[in-house]
Amino acid sequence: MTSTPSETRPFRATDLGTLVVMAWSGEAPDGDMPYLLAYTLGDGANGPEASTAAVEALLENNGLPVGGDLVDGNAKPSLPVSLLVEGDQAVVYMPGSNAQCTPPPEWLAAVAERGFAYFVFTTRPWPEAEPGKPVDPKALAAFAGADETLDAAAHIVLPARSLRS
Repeated sequence: MTSTPSETRPFRATDLGTLVVMAWSGEAPDGDMPYLLAYTLGDGANGPEASTAAVEALLENNGLPVGGDLVDGNAKPSLPVSLLVEGDQAVVYMPGSNAQCTPPPEWLAAVAERGFAYFVFTTRPWPEAEPGKPVDPKALAAFAGADETLDAAAHIVLPARSLRS
């Protein structure tokens, strides 16, 4: 059997494990940039390799290329992933998975100014960065900036919506 690029890959939610979304802002030449990083802890039913495969399937089944070009959600209204920012919460919605986080105030200000967040959804598990536990900024920079993380990720300019817009 020959596979085609449009073929849907099997997605097993139990293999995904714990999905985490983390928000932070960073300096850019034109002001603060709001970033979102999504990753699995690698604690799915069949281990880290299966978690990686589940994230790959989730992304590819939603038309988000892993290791590919930047997807501009502003230019692609049919994008199946969306960002809702309401109060002090940010929620990423996509078919097969949703994730929520409480961003810091500087992130909320940056996303309000820009109207979008730069979303990196990596297939690389990060078991040390558990929800509810503080993450050292150096550890975040090392993981989020590593080639192994970025090359194994979908990169999306994700428009921010609110209940009022």
